[in-house]
Amino acid sequence: MSATKTTTSVLVVDDEPQVLWMLQFSLEAEGYRTYAARNGEEALEEIAEQRPSMMLLDIMMPVMDGWTVLDRMRQFPADERPKVVVVSARSSRRDRAKAMELGADAFVAKPFSMDELIGIIHGLEG
Repeated sequence: MSATKTTTSVLVVDDEPQVLWMLQFSLEAEGYRTYAARNGEEALEEIAEQRPSMMLLDIMMPVMDGWTVLDRMRQFPADERPKVVVVSARSSRRDRAKAMELGADAFVAKPFSMDELIGIIHGLEG
């Protein structure tokens, strides 16, 4: 990471408070700036307001699910869309394929290893 690079901001979207907290805590310990949303509607608001460079997105959430978020993000200009890592217990081949079709950059199945997730985030940066 060069000195001129700005801190990557990550929007964490999950309806489970413990998962949200753990992801934010771990990412902040790695030097990332984080934002949080508990459903898809909040996620779209945060993307518009905060312009995060990356998003960790759960699929099964109340109000608006992750599939809908991915679909709605297709309407955003490409430079306003964060890179997306879907983090979900729904991890069948079909779910993974659907995530990629809708524009996700990576998929991590729950339960996950924090080291694996951080590695994927590092790989998507830049």
